[in-house]
Amino acid sequence: MPPYSSGHLAKPIKSVLRARLWYVLIMVIFGVFMVRLFYLQIIRHDYYKRSATLGHLKEYEIPADRGVIRAHNGSTTVPIVLNQTLFTVYADPTLIKDAGKVAETLSSVLKGDSRDYEDKLRTKDTRYVIISRKVGKQQKDDILKKKYPGVGAQEQSYRTYPNGSLAAQLLGFVNDEGKGTYGLEQALNNELAGKPGQLKAVTDINGVPLAANTDNILTEPVKGSEVTLTIDVGMQQQLENLLKAGLDRAKSDSGSAMIMDPNTGAVKAMANWPTYDPASYSKVEDPSVFTNAVVSSPLEIGSTMKPLTVAAALDSGAVNTNFSYFDPSRYVIDDFTVKNIEEDGGPGTKNLADVLNLSLNTGATQMLMRMGGSGDKINKKGRETWHDYMANHYLFGRGTGIEQGYEAEGIIPDPNKGYARDLTYANTSFGQAMTATPLQLGAAFSAMINGGTYYKPHLVDYTINDRGKKIVKQPEAVNKNVVSSQVSRDIIPLLEYVVEQHAFSRKFDQKAYAVGGKTGTAQIAKPEGGYLDNDYNGTYVGFVGGDKPQYVIVVSVHKPKVPGYAGSRAAQPIFGDLAHMLIDSFNVTPKTR
Repeated sequence: MPPYSSGHLAKPIKSVLRARLWYVLIMVIFGVFMVRLFYLQIIRHDYYKRSATLGHLKEYEIPADRGVIRAHNGSTTVPIVLNQTLFTVYADPTLIKDAGKVAETLSSVLKGDSRDYEDKLRTKDTRYVIISRKVGKQQKDDILKKKYPGVGAQEQSYRTYPNGSLAAQLLGFVNDEGKGTYGLEQALNNELAGKPGQLKAVTDINGVPLAANTDNILTEPVKGSEVTLTIDVGMQQQLENLLKAGLDRAKSDSGSAMIMDPNTGAVKAMANWPTYDPASYSKVEDPSVFTNAVVSSPLEIGSTMKPLTVAAALDSGAVNTNFSYFDPSRYVIDDFTVKNIEEDGGPGTKNLADVLNLSLNTGATQMLMRMGGSGDKINKKGRETWHDYMANHYLFGRGTGIEQGYEAEGIIPDPNKGYARDLTYANTSFGQAMTATPLQLGAAFSAMINGGTYYKPHLVDYTINDRGKKIVKQPEAVNKNVVSSQVSRDIIPLLEYVVEQHAFSRKFDQKAYAVGGKTGTAQIAKPEGGYLDNDYNGTYVGFVGGDKPQYVIVVSVHKPKVPGYAGSRAAQPIFGDLAHMLIDSFNVTPKTR
């Protein structure tokens, strides 16, 4: 029997110890994994569930249908702004595998430059680039059927205009971001736009909503209100045609015209030239063409102010209808000379009819003097009285609140501040040294002849909201004491007399219809001060009606290139054409007495 050896015993012991050590190590590692799994699956379960859900939860805005805009067409209404569904094609550059191939497909379908598309598809540090807007359904389908990862399309509503450029500046347009810009679209953007809906949806890995998932949340969009305007389509079209023809005759490159109802403030037609097609607004090179000059471009209104000055003098009790005075044909005020046109007849006795018919600057200045209780000088009382009529009766120097973007307020000077105050106020009495928009002039003139009520000018006749409720816009009387009803009655025959005494290419039958008005010719102010030597604006404001005025017309012509006075040679013929158009085609009621 061999002797006992301790080395043989040591080897099995070491093997057992090593096995136990590995066992313990494995158990420790297993324990760590179990603890980690417990932590992730039990303790942090809600957190990781929420994170996983958010990874597949997408929020989609559901656009609302923008409200249709309608206008009157005789006894019916017709849409003048509608919606058209088109698509925006977009791409996620991080998912594009072959930019060149995709660009070639886009080019063949969209007829664009493949290099431009490829540049967009290779854009760095973004997951969204717009490939093309206003894409038709067939083009969209042709692109998406290729199933390129990262290329998609979004439905978008665009405005369409059945009547082309008709009333373009009045309407405005909707930009590529869906926001109303200029005109009615801007002023009523909230009402027209409605409220977009929202879809919070759990999606698959490709971003496609899982329709049956209970975590989806849907908020339906609220469509915009439908708006019906006070505008008459036929009247609007004829006004635009006659305005353009008149500007061509006067060799003027721009002008404006408006027709309103003096008894409600409703604007029946409003236009400017040059104009544009709102469906192609992005192609316009001069953005000034977007501006509705009738409401946004104040100007010195010239002698169209004189009826308002005479009415203020009558209403304040400074003069009466039998008033006459000696007119010196010129006044020296603050070392400057106020004088008349050559046709004033020279110094002599004049009355209110002469002030308007001969367009006497000195006559308007005399009204200002009389408002101050004097017959030979301008004083503080006269300035403050006339300022009160301009600011608080005729509401110059403030916006009317008409439903238009970018309405201007115009300027009237302070009666007690500034250099040469008396001269400044003499100038305002005949429509210079102050500014007003054609709309402000028309609204003030309307109040003067309708019995003394200033109605807020408006373009909206009624709206129909998303629930189908019709909301009619009632006439809003802003000021009921512009002038007395007696002054209003007195001023009308004075204005009819002016029309009788001035030549029109086609005479009016004033036994059957009441037609009255006043020209205005004003030098154009320089931005730096002073006036241009040989450039003028011509204006005309007047009315058409029977026993009472039914329509008020305002015309403005910028820098006409015809000999003579801009008011009588450029603006007056356009007024005449528009007045006859209303009598012939738009139910002017003849006189009964």
